[in-house]
Amino acid sequence: MSCEPAVETGAEAGVPTVDADDVARTHEVIAPHVRRTPVLRLPGAELGLPDVDLVLKLEAFQRAGSFKVRGAFANLLLRDVPPGGVVAASGGNHGAAVAFAARALGIPATIFVPETSSPAKIARIRDYGATLRLVGSTYDDALAASLEWAEDGEALAVHAFDQRETVMGAGSLGRELGEQAPELDEVLVAVGGGGLIAGVAAWYAGAGPGTRVVGVEPAASPTLTAALAAGHPADAPMGGLAVDSLAPRRVGRVVFPIARAHVHPVVLVTDAAIVDAQRLLWDAVRVVSEPGAAAPLAALVSGAYRPAPGSRVGVVVSGANTTAVRFDDAPAVTATTSG
Repeated sequence: MSCEPAVETGAEAGVPTVDADDVARTHEVIAPHVRRTPVLRLPGAELGLPDVDLVLKLEAFQRAGSFKVRGAFANLLLRDVPPGGVVAASGGNHGAAVAFAARALGIPATIFVPETSSPAKIARIRDYGATLRLVGSTYDDALAASLEWAEDGEALAVHAFDQRETVMGAGSLGRELGEQAPELDEVLVAVGGGGLIAGVAAWYAGAGPGTRVVGVEPAASPTLTAALAAGHPADAPMGGLAVDSLAPRRVGRVVFPIARAHVHPVVLVTDAAIVDAQRLLWDAVRVVSEPGAAAPLAALVSGAYRPAPGSRVGVVVSGANTTAVRFDDAPAVTATTSG
């Protein structure tokens, strides 16, 4: 089944669009290969937010550890894959997801990641059997190397966010959450390149009025904020604690028109707020979250975003590929018998 070439309609000339029907069709294709991740409902007071009710979408429990596996399977199942297999560039999660999906479907995969990637993410990519190449210090370095390699190796390039199929696959998370918690007034989603928030926003925009999609990004890597200010995808600083997941140079061309039309507002959070949110998720509900995935909750607990009293708020916890929680080796136990 192929979705190429992309249909080029919509607000931006030459840029393919994604809508709720695209998300729904893609969800049917990838559903046998991904988990329907759970939601956790709790009074906001349990996380220090007394006037709201929370629904956490625990995508940290997804296969390969993050939402990225949705887009990975969408690309591999909806596009024509050549004998050379697939190649991807990633800060870590997308690479792990593509490696996982490729192994599941028996497709060769080569993954380029910057040397700054999390050891946990690098280990996952290797464990899934992909060929791993460490290149440069940023995602953009890895992306350039991957595209050059794709030309020589006749492999299909699977973009982490600026690809129609990637956005459609990520949007399946929104479709699930809409079914699991149809009462939500707003949903907070982390922003890096923007594939996830574009897919979620495309779903909610077509599913009917009533649910606001709010973007949250690190102050150190304000990609969507920079794009909205410029009126088009524009270079932004790249740094901060979530640099391996939320810090490409700019949002995607496919992403931008969707986000501009359907994401309001976009707020920034500090690294300190992200760390606080990670700790809170672990201390309060024993959920492990990597820094980028904790950004949406960080917006709430830091006050960067204040929902109206009584709001029902969805928070996407999008990944758990981290070494933040460590377990010491258990001491040897000497067997004894009772007499």
